[in-house]
Amino acid sequence: MGRSIAALAGVAALVAVCGCKVEGDGAQDRSRSPVHVEVPSPTPTVPSTRTPTPKSSPAEDDDEPSAAPPVSTAPPARVLWSRGDTGRDIRELQARLRQVAWLFEGPTGTYGPATEKAVRGFQGKRGLPQTGKTDTVTWQRLVGMTHEPGRWELYLTGGQSAAAPDPRCMTGRALCINKTTRTLRWMVDGRTVSTMAVRFGSQYTPTREGVFHVYWKSRNHVSTLYDSPMPYAMFFSGGQAVHYSADFAARGYAGASHGCVNVRDEAAISALFAQVRNGDKVVVYW
Repeated sequence: MGRSIAALAGVAALVAVCGCKVEGDGAQDRSRSPVHVEVPSPTPTVPSTRTPTPKSSPAEDDDEPSAAPPVSTAPPARVLWSRGDTGRDIRELQARLRQVAWLFEGPTGTYGPATEKAVRGFQGKRGLPQTGKTDTVTWQRLVGMTHEPGRWELYLTGGQSAAAPDPRCMTGRALCINKTTRTLRWMVDGRTVSTMAVRFGSQYTPTREGVFHVYWKSRNHVSTLYDSPMPYAMFFSGGQAVHYSADFAARGYAGASHGCVNVRDEAAISALFAQVRNGDKVVVYW
């Protein structure tokens, strides 16, 4: 009897710990275990209704056709200047190309082979079509990299239009020399016979201004003071003369004279030398 009580006590303890319940001890239950353990059924899983997106393998990605690049419908850049064009705009183009070291000769105002080659090189360096023609895109890139050229950058070796003649040049025979435009007019009785670019002395050896007269001509003169050639020299004030300068022809306005009036066009001054006489007037003015 004591053993039965002890067994029942053990079952009761097991029920208390495990959450089981004791079934009836009727005859119908004698063939089964006297203890039935109810295990809570797990929460039912609700099947997902989202269709998973399959991951593509690298091989599959490579097989997919790529989108075609967009076709540009922009019109080609408009050409502003090309070989054969002339004028002040071409001088500015050439002066700006000189600033970025793509052109080395002085601005001439004529779009020739050297300018075309310089433009082509500039375009190639910046990934632009190498046409040698200055279009709107090329010009905008060049302007963005340079500054607006000054007067003597545009006329590095001369070529600027001559200034209006001084009233003192309007009578007789006169070499009418203007310092503002750096030009010389050869005038006879108020009529302009020829014009040419000239260069003057530096601030330390300035060319004198005023009215003078040619007092000596020397075809193959050499300066005794500077030991330098002064071909076609026409002296008008002390040692100052109008003469041809190879340095002016080579360097333009990058240099200066020692007070003389330099001419860079040898053919022009040769013709002038043949026409000018001793006693002809020389007018130097601003």
